[in-house]
Amino acid sequence: MYLQHFGLKEFPFSITPDTSFYYATRTLQEALNTLLIAIESGEGFVKITGEVGTGKTLLCRRLLKALEPGCQIAYLPNPYLDPHALLMTLATEFGVAFKPEFTHHDMIDALHRTLLTFAEKGTHVVVCLDEVQAMPLETLEALRLLSNLETEKRKLLQVVIFGQPELEERLNHSSIRQLRQRIGFEYHLKGLQWEELAFYLNHRMHVAGYQGGMVFSPASMRLLYRYANGIPRLLNILAHKALLSAFGRGQHRVTTEDVKAAILDTQASVKAQHRWLEHGFKWWLTLHATLAGFGR
Repeated sequence: MYLQHFGLKEFPFSITPDTSFYYATRTLQEALNTLLIAIESGEGFVKITGEVGTGKTLLCRRLLKALEPGCQIAYLPNPYLDPHALLMTLATEFGVAFKPEFTHHDMIDALHRTLLTFAEKGTHVVVCLDEVQAMPLETLEALRLLSNLETEKRKLLQVVIFGQPELEERLNHSSIRQLRQRIGFEYHLKGLQWEELAFYLNHRMHVAGYQGGMVFSPASMRLLYRYANGIPRLLNILAHKALLSAFGRGQHRVTTEDVKAAILDTQASVKAQHRWLEHGFKWWLTLHATLAGFGR
């Protein structure tokens, strides 16, 4: 591949969420601050939403690293759990002793005792759930009931839920309307701003071991941003393929030619561009009709 060509130790634009490559964009930093403040204040539920590829899982892992010293944490990346499986998973994460024949009620009692022990030690207990838009409604309701466990002073556990925008519609379902009322803090993640792109690309290149100047030309970055619309995952995919293209041409500078090659090879970005063009065409038609109306 292109590692030796660019003097890299590892691939700089992997789409695997790796906190060593974490770059604090404005939206990620605001989201992280929201999470830390919410957990410090003892809010029961916190919600983070964002489109696919905006960095929800990376943010979740960054939060876990920030909380590690003084918190008992459970991270559940798999949303496809029924209520009893959820309790069993949490029990395992918190080191609760239970038997296979435990009923739902037995599991809650066992968890309650363990959570009280953590509270007596002054330990915050935080549950982070990813891809919650896919979680069954009955499991979400079980989670809400579990969050009812509390002392006179504080909740015994706090829950941070991450999900795609469809989560909003899910939370509007009448069967779990009480859960929505429990959400004390929330934040919607967005993509990178244009002025952050050069810093983002440069940061990832240098973390991967690169020691030179800016690899991506200004024109190539404009094209990258336009087609990826600031979405980090798409930016990473296109940047990786653009580096491959530059390597294939024997060049150490990524140009628009390389980004165009990456775009043609990336169906998701092509579809995104088609949607952008369609939206722009509809806007032009609306504007044209409005101006025509003024001229009558």
